[in-house]
Amino acid sequence: MRTVIIMLAALLSLPLAADTLTLKPGHPDTYVVKKGDTLWDISAIFLDDPWRWPTLWGANPQIANPHLIYPGDRLNLVYLDGVPRLVRKPVKRLSPQMNVQQKGGAIPALPLSIIEPYLSFQQVLGEEALAETPQVIGGERDATRYAMGDVVYINARLPLGEKYGVYMLSRRFVDPDTEEFLGQEALMTATGRVIESGEVSRIELLSMRQEVATGQKVMALKDDLMLPAYMMPTAAPEGADGRVIAADAMVREIGPLEVAIINRGAEDGAEAGQVFAIYKEGTEVVEKRDGEFVEPEDRRAYDEMVAMLSDGRTIKQPEVYRGELMLFKTYDRVSLGLIVNGRRPVRILDLIARPEPMVFGSERD
Repeated sequence: MRTVIIMLAALLSLPLAADTLTLKPGHPDTYVVKKGDTLWDISAIFLDDPWRWPTLWGANPQIANPHLIYPGDRLNLVYLDGVPRLVRKPVKRLSPQMNVQQKGGAIPALPLSIIEPYLSFQQVLGEEALAETPQVIGGERDATRYAMGDVVYINARLPLGEKYGVYMLSRRFVDPDTEEFLGQEALMTATGRVIESGEVSRIELLSMRQEVATGQKVMALKDDLMLPAYMMPTAAPEGADGRVIAADAMVREIGPLEVAIINRGAEDGAEAGQVFAIYKEGTEVVEKRDGEFVEPEDRRAYDEMVAMLSDGRTIKQPEVYRGELMLFKTYDRVSLGLIVNGRRPVRILDLIARPEPMVFGSERD
């Protein structure tokens, strides 16, 4: 499917620049930003490919920082040298003069209410972090589980007064193609504050999501765990192909505005704001002598042998476009993304790749 789109673009659009922008049919000429809008929402009003938002805002002298758009802003669609651009409508000041302040915060790229829980409540640890991160080794109370108000012991010298999160280990993420270890999921169970620092430190538990147990990991709660709320949607880089390896809800199908985990992280060049297209991998079918095609689950041993020998009777079906996801949190080897354009349900092991511009209004169906 991606190959077809690229070939059509190359053969039929050669005179056009690579970043030529086509507006969505029926787009408005002006738009007033509302509370609850996101950059993705606004871009989708004007573009079939919302990840091309930076192009729509390109060379815009009226907005120094294109991330910062506020509720109440009026956006006008104009053409600069024949290229569509969004600009803020100039505001005329009538006497008497008054100081005008923006109401509320700037709009984020994605809905914060959905992705905020993943900032501190979920972490992914690599091999080195797993070995070096301090852990709970017991508590003042003679128990196997600890609750709010309890004091627990940590096997490391921690800064006095600092706030920490306590995390239980959950899923191990493994690359489905190479079987490499990608990271260990850690889910927050509690928060606490260091009340005594030493070779064995003491933490008083201040809030609970569930009981704390011996062996759970302890990590400082820092500002760098917070979401880069004003990141800009951009296309993933070339060669960043990978797979969806897990869903947050531990299900096999993922729908719009749900979180998916991919096998690409900061070490692979993944960054918050990057947008990936998602595809169902094409299935190989075997043609029998009578012209019938056999699906993989219906193959017999002979059919499998034919497929392995590749004698020309196996055919790979085209990839099926599922939708798009936008990354909002990256770790060393994995990243979290929100399904922002779900045409069809996304499944575990689906392919991800750099998105391609839509060709002549195609719906990618």
